[in-house]
Amino acid sequence: MLYPAQSQQMNPQRCWNWFKHNHQARRRGEPALLAGMTREVMARHAIDPDRVYVAGLSAGGAMAAILGDAYPDLYAAVGVHSGLATGIAKDLPSALGAMKGGGTQVRADASGIPTIVFHGDADTTVHPSNGEQVIAASAGTATAVEVERLNGAGGRATTRRVHRASDGAVVAEHWLVHGAPHAWSGGSAKGSYTDAHGPDASAEMMRFFLEHPRRQAH
Repeated sequence: MLYPAQSQQMNPQRCWNWFKHNHQARRRGEPALLAGMTREVMARHAIDPDRVYVAGLSAGGAMAAILGDAYPDLYAAVGVHSGLATGIAKDLPSALGAMKGGGTQVRADASGIPTIVFHGDADTTVHPSNGEQVIAASAGTATAVEVERLNGAGGRATTRRVHRASDGAVVAEHWLVHGAPHAWSGGSAKGSYTDAHGPDASAEMMRFFLEHPRRQAH
């Protein structure tokens, strides 16, 4: 696995610069650097090129969405936890607005890259409506949606929405974790920005990824 980290020199909070227009496209800025790092790891190890995935939390989730949009030939599927959709902001003011109440969706068509989203409905850092926008950017609005209420045994309840294409294939999953804050669902209580009471986002993302190898171009 590759765990890239942002430098404080590039961002005072050490967050990815997902909200800047020069870091939102193929062959530009941080997406190009991260894609290059991914390819370097693939070159050094015996990695199935059809099973390369990207996931992140918050700013990392927003950057994961950007990477999926920009490099669908590299990443087979995307996991976005408490993140935002590609292009939802172009500068810091619009980023703060999107984080507080959701921005304006700029994508007219769905990217089609398989995406799983986790978001807490008590998130006061990144408004949960952003999770819906990530799904819309990926799967569009013409998908069939199955809604399931999951009552966590001793933990947080969740509403899971599964989006299917016309052929029945799952193209996206949206997990809305009720009462969860801005934190990784199911993460260790010893970690920072983790919520041990929620469903295991890591396990569900891995399950989703394994179900979605990279689609071959026709």
